[in-house]
Amino acid sequence: MKLATIKSGGQEKVAIVHSGDRLLFDLAAAASRNGDASPAFASMLALIDTGDAALEQAAKVFDKHGEDESLSVSVDATEILAPVPVPRQMRDGMSFPLHILQAPRGQLKLAARAKGDMAELARIEAEPLGELPEVYRKQPIYYITNRFSVRGTNTTVKWPRYSQVMDYELEFGVITRNKGANISAAKAKDHIFGYTIFNDFSARDAQRIEMEGRLGPAKGKSFDGGNVMGPWIVTPDDIGDPYKLKMEARVNGETRSQGVTEGMLFSFEEIIAHVSKDETLMPGEFIGSGTVGNGCGLELGWYLEHGDTIELEVEKIGILKNRVERQ
Repeated sequence: MKLATIKSGGQEKVAIVHSGDRLLFDLAAAASRNGDASPAFASMLALIDTGDAALEQAAKVFDKHGEDESLSVSVDATEILAPVPVPRQMRDGMSFPLHILQAPRGQLKLAARAKGDMAELARIEAEPLGELPEVYRKQPIYYITNRFSVRGTNTTVKWPRYSQVMDYELEFGVITRNKGANISAAKAKDHIFGYTIFNDFSARDAQRIEMEGRLGPAKGKSFDGGNVMGPWIVTPDDIGDPYKLKMEARVNGETRSQGVTEGMLFSFEEIIAHVSKDETLMPGEFIGSGTVGNGCGLELGWYLEHGDTIELEVEKIGILKNRVERQ
C-alpha cells in the first residue's frame, strides 16, 4: 500500500495512492460515507499508532469505495505534504561506503576552491580514496536533525542566506512503528511501517566549518524546508527486498547519478537494534540511510544553482521533486 498525506480544504488528510500513482483516495471521507468514521485516519501518525488494524480497515474501505471517483483526486492537482509532516524523531545515517570515503575529500576540495589554491585541489584529486575508517563497520553512525523543518514533494526549498554552496543528497529511509526498546535485529522488521525517499539538502560551506568542531552538522543541515521527504510511504509488502532498489538523481532533467540501495554497511533492522539500545524507539520516527555513493554534488564537484529542479527517484517508491531558490 502507498500512503500519502495531502492537504485539501485547508485540512491534512491521509490518502491511498492508486491507479499507477495518479490518484489519491481520501480515507477519512470514504470511511465517513460508510458510516464507519475512524480516528485512525485523522493523520498519518494516528494511522501508524493504530497499527495493523488501521491498515486492514484502510484496505477494506478502499475495496468498497475505491471505484467512487468522487473520493479520489488527481496527484497533479493536489498539494502533497511530507508523508509524516512532523516525525516524532529524525535520524540520518552514514551507511554507504563510497559516500563515506568521497564526502570528506569533497569538503577538502571545496575548501581548496574557496581559497583559490589550485595546487592543493590537484593534490587532493590525485590522492587515492584510502580505506574505510573502522568505526563505520563497528556500529551504525547517525545524527539527529530538525524534525520541524520537514517538507514534501513539489515544494521550493529556500536557500539559506548564510550559504553559497547548496547541495542535494539521494537517500531513502524508513518510518517506524510499534514503540519499543532493546529491539533485536531479528524482530526489527516489526518496527518498520514503510519506506520513503529523503533529500537531505545541505549548505556545504556551513557544514564544512561545523564539522571542524567534531560534533556534527547543525546549520549545514537544519534550515527551514531542508529535510524533504516523500512523495509517500510504501508499506513493506509492496517493496519486497528494500536492499535491491534502483536509485537515480536528476537535476533539470539531466541524470547526475545512479545507484542502488544495496551495500549498506548496516541494514535498517540493524540500525533499529542499535538505536533502541536502552532508548525507546517511538512509532512515527524517520531513519535515513545516508547518501548512496555519488549521490550528491559534494562527491561530484557539481553543486546546485538558483532555480534548479531536483528529482530523486527510487524504484517501487516514486519520485521526490523539489526546486531550490536563493532568497
